[in-house]
Amino acid sequence: MKCWAAAKFMAEGYCVKCKAKREIAAGVEEIMKNGRKAIKGKCPTCGTVMFKILGGKATPPAAPAAPTTPPATS
Repeated sequence: MKCWAAAKFMAEGYCVKCKAKREIAAGVEEIMKNGRKAIKGKCPTCGTVMFKILGGKATPPAAPAAPTTPPATS
């Protein structure tokens, strides 16, 4: 039985220089200008920069709720 919680997920991308699919080494998740998420890292074989666009849009951080004040009574 495998323990999936202990396994570290490594994104797989296409290296244009090696012309093969490889795991992205030292990958960092970034948010692009259009709001989409992506992973940027290096090819473990040749060291070329690899970039993989992930599905979905990034969610903006939740704003703290403003405290509600009861209406003033005269």
